[in-house]
Amino acid sequence: MFKKILIANRGEIAVRIIRACKEMEIETVAVYSDVDQDALHVKMADETVCIGPAALSKSYLKIPSLIAAAEITGSEAIHPGYGFLSENADFSDICSANKIKFIGASGKNIRLMGNKSQAKKTVEGLNIPTVPGSNGVIKSFKELDEVSKKVGYPLLIKASAGGGGKGMRIVEKKEELHKAYEQAKNEAKSVFGNGDLYIEKYIENPRHIEIQLLSDGKHAIHLGERECSIQRRHQKLIEEAPSTFLTDKLRKKMGEMAITIAKGIEYQGAGTIEFLMDKDQNFYFMEMNTRIQVEHPVTEMISGIDLVKQQIKIAYEEKLTLKQKEIQFNGHAIEFRINAENYLKDFQPSPGKVSLFLPPGGYGVRTDSFIYPEYEIKAFYDSLIGKLIIFGRDRKETINRAKRALDEFILDGVSSTIPFHKRVINHKEFQSGNYDTNFVETKILTEHNG
Repeated sequence: MFKKILIANRGEIAVRIIRACKEMEIETVAVYSDVDQDALHVKMADETVCIGPAALSKSYLKIPSLIAAAEITGSEAIHPGYGFLSENADFSDICSANKIKFIGASGKNIRLMGNKSQAKKTVEGLNIPTVPGSNGVIKSFKELDEVSKKVGYPLLIKASAGGGGKGMRIVEKKEELHKAYEQAKNEAKSVFGNGDLYIEKYIENPRHIEIQLLSDGKHAIHLGERECSIQRRHQKLIEEAPSTFLTDKLRKKMGEMAITIAKGIEYQGAGTIEFLMDKDQNFYFMEMNTRIQVEHPVTEMISGIDLVKQQIKIAYEEKLTLKQKEIQFNGHAIEFRINAENYLKDFQPSPGKVSLFLPPGGYGVRTDSFIYPEYEIKAFYDSLIGKLIIFGRDRKETINRAKRALDEFILDGVSSTIPFHKRVINHKEFQSGNYDTNFVETKILTEHNG
């Protein structure tokens, strides 16, 4: 097994990886920007290296600094976590060129599936259903106008290199097309450095279902689905497993299709296939995430499989030892993303000093976070400060346990999304499992504003 791993990330995912490494008796190296010197992942790691100032481009995204940190500490591997450089094909290749194992997908896989239009072409070649849309990247507005006539309205303009709802616009009618095109293109270029766009038919009131994979390039298994439909502006807020919407037959079919994709591209590592599903349970491939997901704990809770440890084992052994028949699902899990945001003010970020942090406890309650009392939440980085994961024998018990845990959760000094989660968990339609990706806008925010 690896003797030492460098974690090229920060926040709760860096802490999560360090914990897995400690249990595997692997030494860890934390990298940090100069404003993160008091961060929890820095305190927990065996070694630390400052890699630059607060700006991401000069620290956590600066590849030469990360490679140098790995070399001077004798790290055999780098775990990129999620976000940051986790889906950067060049970083994966550079690690390999420097004989450092990248605990993630190969550069080839990332290039193939990281570009959404290319990914769509790839899975269509594997006979996987995809949302009707353009055949690859749109080269001009004139081409967009022509394709939109065939696709029909409403349609969705999407950044080919994007994610997280950036570079994305819903277009209800032809008159809105040009403005939406320019906005999406400019935003995509600004956020991702790539203004390429493609379009899809907009599926109204869909559910967002994703399948967790583990694969070694030849052998692949799935670990069931996650329901990710509670989201705002395409940003996930609450995830649960299993989905209330899927039958066992449908779960099996979607899992097999996800495995077909993994085998078809000879995928290595942990990955997720994301699907959109309409009200008639027709489902369409949306994208593949070639990394660990923020919401991976809900899968861990119902499967008993530690996904981060599996990532490390696959990277080291280049072999997946788990078999599909060994995977058993038990109970129900829900994850709440705790963000330093004020949802009553359009989810405005709320950086600042945490005066008191007391996460809930008790059976079936897990908190993944990097916050502690007197910690200063930085304005430079993402507002995610932790995740509350609840497990129960069934969905009803999980919801009741979640209500109790959210009431217990104390986070003073900054605004958080805990009050938002309380509203969702007490809503009758969430409790019934009758919700889709528009639930937050049409039920929670509209009802509050009304």
